[in-house]
Amino acid sequence: MRSKYTLLATVLIAAMLIITACAPATPAPTQAPKQAPAEKPAAEKVAPTTGKVNWEEVDPSGQSIVFWHQHSRQREKALQEIVQKFNETNEYGITVSAEYQGSYGDIFNKMLAVLNTEDAPDLVVAYQNQAATYQLADALIDMNPLVNSPKWGLTDAEKADFFPAFFKQDVFPTFGNARLGFPPNRSMEVMYYNADWLKELGYDGPPTTPAEFKEMACKAAKQPFSKATSEGSMGYELSIDASRFASWTFAFGGDVFDYEHNRYSYNNEAAVAAMSFIQDLFKSGCATIVTERYGDQTDFGAGRLLFTVGSSSGLPYYRAAVDKGAQFNWSVAAIPHTTTEPVMNIYGASVSIPKTTPERELAAWLFVKYFTSPEVQAKWAKVSNYFPVRKSVAEGLAEYFKENPAYKTAFDLLPYGKFEPPVPGYDFVRDKVGDAMAAIANGADVKSTLDQLTKEANDILADQLAEMKK
Repeated sequence: MRSKYTLLATVLIAAMLIITACAPATPAPTQAPKQAPAEKPAAEKVAPTTGKVNWEEVDPSGQSIVFWHQHSRQREKALQEIVQKFNETNEYGITVSAEYQGSYGDIFNKMLAVLNTEDAPDLVVAYQNQAATYQLADALIDMNPLVNSPKWGLTDAEKADFFPAFFKQDVFPTFGNARLGFPPNRSMEVMYYNADWLKELGYDGPPTTPAEFKEMACKAAKQPFSKATSEGSMGYELSIDASRFASWTFAFGGDVFDYEHNRYSYNNEAAVAAMSFIQDLFKSGCATIVTERYGDQTDFGAGRLLFTVGSSSGLPYYRAAVDKGAQFNWSVAAIPHTTTEPVMNIYGASVSIPKTTPERELAAWLFVKYFTSPEVQAKWAKVSNYFPVRKSVAEGLAEYFKENPAYKTAFDLLPYGKFEPPVPGYDFVRDKVGDAMAAIANGADVKSTLDQLTKEANDILADQLAEMKK
């Protein structure tokens, strides 16, 4: 009998509805929804371009393209303004229509039903694991030829302007190093800390090493913050999430994936050390588990929690929690690390170009190129609170940095970025990682738990990869 992961991949290749796990409401890679979308007439298949395209000879003039995105409220308004300006100023008469399609999970669900059909959009937001899933059906173009095109692509100087980790993140070793997406923005895992409480505890600044982190967290668990607006005192609250696992493993000098051998490595020395450290925090009474959605933000704002680790995209929400709560001085810092320099887990959805026609594909790329230009990135960063993907954008953010010092602190850590594995099936692996983390926090043997996790993760990956060979 085939495993459920092999069966899923087969169904995806057929671009049919699937049954998988619901998408979490986090900035980390999403998962396929458990329930299939409402039935509708099957979209008519199209014959997308195959083989090499001589992009220098393609004419994108007059093309109308559709962009499926998840942005709402202020972000959607800003995106529409960006689209409008592109439509009015691009020399080829290209018209982009940006269409809100719901959450990341909603978009993923809709895409599965229209892969390689005339109903597919020309541009779609996608996390790396989602793009890898689409590519099981050979439904996306490799953007490398466009990025490197002498006529349409980026110059060497422009490529160098992108933060290295951002630029590399959408290149998929599993698919022959094809570039299946391009980054319009990113977020990063950071450590939030209560600066006033640290001073009360006798410290001048945040911890930079795991040993310092433990010392401060344990001291906070015994000495409540004087300004706290509710009872209780905690050093660190751990959210059970695959991105937290990766972040701590990166900080201990390791990775969760062995790219040389194309396999997961959750039981490597650094991962074992990181999870042993986390388990020790729990055994020492210096850490607890987040038990409700955004509970760490709430506890941090109330002055009950000294440290939490989460996405930089949460900066406005932490600010609001503190302003509503204990109103203390706070900031962010690199996750305490054993390495000489910080190693920061960066993530975010990119935009992918589904296969349609060379003219439409090129038109979509030209909009992506415009969207990631420094001037547009500066506008987008200020409204979205995401990080821009290019270094030179900092020149246009001086006032924003002044008004948002924590954002500036996090921005300065972007050169140290590292990312989670962009391989098909990572969504299922993320569930397994969460189970393993919860078990370790509850006292399970670290090494044997991670050995089993590594085996299960590689079994899932093998099932996914087997479908590519059929």
